[in-house]
Amino acid sequence: MMDGKLLLVTNTPDQTADAIVARYKSLADIERGFKVLKSELEIGPVYHRLPERIRAHAAICFMALILHRVVRMRLNASDARISPERALASLRRIQYHRIQLDALHPVSGVSTIQDDQSEILRALNVKKPAAQQQLALL
Repeated sequence: MMDGKLLLVTNTPDQTADAIVARYKSLADIERGFKVLKSELEIGPVYHRLPERIRAHAAICFMALILHRVVRMRLNASDARISPERALASLRRIQYHRIQLDALHPVSGVSTIQDDQSEILRALNVKKPAAQQQLALL
């Protein structure tokens, strides 16, 4: 009779049964977040002793997860058929360079932004990186 049923036990008597079930179901979302942190964002374990460093590390991990979710939401909303990981890998190829040869004035610029990178930036609602000039050699 109880086969396939899940029993939820709580120590919060002021919660309704629906609220308890909703909180339990949100646990899966939290676990997916930890999976993203470990695998896709590659935030490995860092061993800290000082409380302020532990809090700082946790804050950085939380912000990275929030940014990852925002990227995923914006890509999905714009019907871009690319995962956040592939989008970030593509955008990672955009580089800023500053070159100074001999005593000449330094030349700085952004590497050529490809069409797929422009589409990703548009989907994310992010302005294209700009510099004084675009370096076509890079």
